[in-house]
Amino acid sequence: MVMYAPGMLKNRDYNFPDKGLRYHFLGGGNEVGNVGCLLDDDKKNRLLLDYGIAPTDPPKYPLPSPSVKHSIITHSHIDHLGMAPWLCANHRTKLHGTSITANISELMWNDCYKVSKIEGYPLPWDKRDIDTSIDSWEIHDFNQPWMQNEWKLTLQNAGHIPGASMLSVETDHGKVLFTGDFDSRDSMLVEGAKPEKTDILFIEGTYGGRNHPNQEEERRRFCEEIVRVSDRGGTVLIPAFANGRTQDIVMMLHKYLPELNVHVDGMGKRIAKIYMDHPDVLKDPDLLKSSWKWSKQVSSKSDRKKALDADCIVSTSGMLDGGPSIWYLNRLKEDRRNSIFFTGYQATGSGGRSLLETGKVPIWKQKVPINLDVKQFSFSTHAGHDEIVQFSSDCDAEKIVIYHSDPNHSRPPLAEALEKNGHQVDTPENGEFGNLFN
Repeated sequence: MVMYAPGMLKNRDYNFPDKGLRYHFLGGGNEVGNVGCLLDDDKKNRLLLDYGIAPTDPPKYPLPSPSVKHSIITHSHIDHLGMAPWLCANHRTKLHGTSITANISELMWNDCYKVSKIEGYPLPWDKRDIDTSIDSWEIHDFNQPWMQNEWKLTLQNAGHIPGASMLSVETDHGKVLFTGDFDSRDSMLVEGAKPEKTDILFIEGTYGGRNHPNQEEERRRFCEEIVRVSDRGGTVLIPAFANGRTQDIVMMLHKYLPELNVHVDGMGKRIAKIYMDHPDVLKDPDLLKSSWKWSKQVSSKSDRKKALDADCIVSTSGMLDGGPSIWYLNRLKEDRRNSIFFTGYQATGSGGRSLLETGKVPIWKQKVPINLDVKQFSFSTHAGHDEIVQFSSDCDAEKIVIYHSDPNHSRPPLAEALEKNGHQVDTPENGEFGNLFN
């Protein structure tokens, strides 16, 4: 566990650089998630890009941030904004992001706080700090620049989830583009990110060295497997992340399998309503609305019991770490006609990873064997290896900094591919300083 005390900072050099721009990863430099990146220059401009918590068991926190007046929050996943309440409480930091990211942040922080209490791990911020953070937002639309001291900042669509942003920073030294979590492919919810010419590119490399299966073929396989389970009289439990994946899956089922009886449970219902209040960032807002009207929303105990007879149940938690999905699993596990379909990453220590590796899931503190068919499908909204390489080439960046990437498996093949294309490549370590435009 990481506990925060001012003394932890006393031996860190947070003076501004003598020349050029400098970056410093507090987290997410040589790991996936847990992101926090400081950018500052010789004219005393400084900002913090994201400040998250990695939802591992136990959670991982970034290094403590020095005093910073402005933080750009690229999107509303907890590994990018989970530590923002600490910033706002300790440094009175102003948070910058899209309207939809700000609206969803309260739900994500409250859920993070609730989970910390249930699982018994400490948070360096408390519930009162959420109110401070909500009041700290400054909203920006895509492609509408603003000035922060001498830097010109602009948020642009990053794909990934609704409201997810890339950050362009124009300085006297040159232009920097941070992708945040991005995907250049369209999803059910959003259009993909578009490349932009820049001098320095900070690119997330979650899927470096790995390519996703063809989207249409994976959707076809997913739908065929659901029909197979339904035809034998079973129910498919689809554990899904609340923010992005739940809505993607429901839209997919409505579009390709409209004859099914689909029930939706968990926090994804509330987030879908926020999405629908922001049609400008959605690829097809009418499809989301019609899909939500078509599916059956679980809102009571009786609704939950009725859902057990559905063709599909889409429910949080997406990693089987609590939420309604555990309730459903505990009741569906006795009927071998039922199945579990994972559509997202299952982190180390999660219930989903335990099921995949051991065939057992912790249910109310007991390891319970699950004798159902379990299948995995790839519906990631992170760019795959080929998309990352192509995006980097199209941005025509002289230097590329790879972050949000596994240092042993994802980063080496990605760095090699980018260097072959003529880019200078930095592979940062958390806690180390890196120089730009010297």
